[in-house]
Amino acid sequence: MAPTMSSTGNHGSAAKAAKASLSELESMLSESPSSDRVCLKLAQILHVRRSEVALLRLEKGSLRFVFPPELRSAGVLPLSGSAVAARTAATRTPLLSNNFMRIKHVSLFEAVKIKAEEEDRSQEQMPIQKIMSVPVVLSGNVTGVVQISRKGLDPSLAGADFTGEDMKQLERAAEIIAQMPFMKEGAAV
Repeated sequence: MAPTMSSTGNHGSAAKAAKASLSELESMLSESPSSDRVCLKLAQILHVRRSEVALLRLEKGSLRFVFPPELRSAGVLPLSGSAVAARTAATRTPLLSNNFMRIKHVSLFEAVKIKAEEEDRSQEQMPIQKIMSVPVVLSGNVTGVVQISRKGLDPSLAGADFTGEDMKQLERAAEIIAQMPFMKEGAAV
């Protein structure tokens, strides 16, 4: 008779794997890594594509893209605006939505062509269907926002729904990212 693993056992090993990955992210702190390297690690941890990670930094009262690099010159999002990232920063409230197309949001940035890996070309300019948006906070001050999305023509093609566990991982990752040198206002990205 073959041993079977209980569903809690599977979940436990998945949680351990995620924890190990978050500790990898934390160990990067001492290396002063680039924002690109950190965001690629975050994509790996949360099982999304490079083009489904966004990191914004607060500068002079507005949010500016740090990652992906293609959006660094795309302008800024005022905190008073209706963009999801602006609301996340202004209210300090995380958002998890598996029905993102139903939420009023700025889709301008979704139209910007993002470099994709060869096997990822089909996802380049797909609309965001699912999103998690979390404030990046250091010493009680919001320094930015990190967002993880799933893109596709419709929610069923975008991949699995985000879970509460995914959100916890992203919130923990945001705590680590807050300590990264590139998150300081005016720092080089």
